[in-house]
Amino acid sequence: MNILVSLIITTKNEAANIEACLKSILDQDFPRGKLEIIVVDNHSTDQTREIARKLTENVFSFGPERSAQRNFGTQKAYGKYVLYLDADMALSKNVIRECMEKATQNPEIIALYIPEKILGNSFWCLARNFERSFYDATPIDAVRFISREKFFEAGGFDENLTGPEDWDFDKKIRQAGKTDIISAPLFHSEGDFSFEKYLEKKKYYARDFEKYISKWGKSDPDIQKQFGFRYRYFGVFLENGKWKKLLQHPILTIGMYFLRILVGINYVFAK
Repeated sequence: MNILVSLIITTKNEAANIEACLKSILDQDFPRGKLEIIVVDNHSTDQTREIARKLTENVFSFGPERSAQRNFGTQKAYGKYVLYLDADMALSKNVIRECMEKATQNPEIIALYIPEKILGNSFWCLARNFERSFYDATPIDAVRFISREKFFEAGGFDENLTGPEDWDFDKKIRQAGKTDIISAPLFHSEGDFSFEKYLEKKKYYARDFEKYISKWGKSDPDIQKQFGFRYRYFGVFLENGKWKKLLQHPILTIGMYFLRILVGINYVFAK
């Protein structure tokens, strides 16, 4: 089997999103025969699995959380590389081609970041997209395209973590070898923005933060950036000349900081 890239999509009740996600993979500017699509569904009660089976034969049921689903999917994969997606994400046309070009031109690269754009027309979606643009290939981000060999060497995703498992995995991969970033983005659909849903999602992903911090230690440089006030509220937005964007888009900057403050308050009260 001549598979180069295995795309692993984790789902749970994603009937509204899974078709667009899978079609974006089938529409890639890359030979279809060198790709495989693996959907790992966490026992959906809607039509997620039925819709997915129309576009790929590799649909499995497994849980209980995303870490276990991704590990399971990677064990089923044949590709030299794996690319992880959530069901509410879609790839722009050149993502896989750019990833393969970077990886083959420099064999030292074992993983790649993919820029993420938040979809939505409301002001708050625009503010979220503006915020997300500062995080690419920083400690706030996480690799998505990885050598399958290095995945197993790093031990995969920590199944004891739900929420910070991406940061944890990213740390292990960066310790194992060189990473880089491509220019082609993926698109993340967050639907109609709701403060209640947004903060509830943040609260859910924050539930294992203390466990993650304990694992690496409070003095770890990444931990200090990911949870430290100075970097999360200032450093990541100012470094490498990014501060210019704040001046160019003052209204979005205000909206972004309003959301960041809400998330911070939400985290403090959740503790």
